[in-house]
Amino acid sequence: MIEIRIHGRGGQGAVIASLILARAGHSQGWNVQVFPEFGVERRGVPVTAFARLDRQPIYLRTRVYRPDHIIVLDPALMKFIDVTAGLKEGGWIVINSTRSPSEFPFTDSYRVATVDANAIAAKNKIGTPTSPIVNTTMVGAFACATQLISMDSISEAILETIPGAAAASNIAAATEAFDSTELSLTLLQEALKNTEELHLR
Repeated sequence: MIEIRIHGRGGQGAVIASLILARAGHSQGWNVQVFPEFGVERRGVPVTAFARLDRQPIYLRTRVYRPDHIIVLDPALMKFIDVTAGLKEGGWIVINSTRSPSEFPFTDSYRVATVDANAIAAKNKIGTPTSPIVNTTMVGAFACATQLISMDSISEAILETIPGAAAASNIAAATEAFDSTELSLTLLQEALKNTEELHLR
């Protein structure tokens, strides 16, 4: 089973992101489960959404405590929320950020992917320039990092989830994120790189 936790704020579309992931995964033969966890239901407050993918039937009905991967829609949340809580070693943390993956302090235990989702969403007129909605952009970045779900399946899921003409701009944003996400070295590559550097000394 693959468990995914999404951290965002009200209005950023964390729940819709989980639905798109689930629909895309289902189209590729996964059994899926999604559900949100709300505090105060108001725009701007922290929201968490969960998704599960499994080749076998899913019987769990709990929140995700030990995610395989994390998606962070708003990097400011990381100042007061431990987004890595329970994350399995080697899992991906996909972050909406202009920073490089190597600038985050997680790379000793986790793999990090970053994409400027705000800029991509704003460019595609998803939300407003000051409050872009980054959910579909981040789903594209997640697909790039994990390679669990194809971009074709993401596009189909967006068409099923987002009505009317808005689907096209969301597909464009997800595709751009898929093509432009910056990935950290894998843990194995990091280990090999460190070994090579030791031999060169």
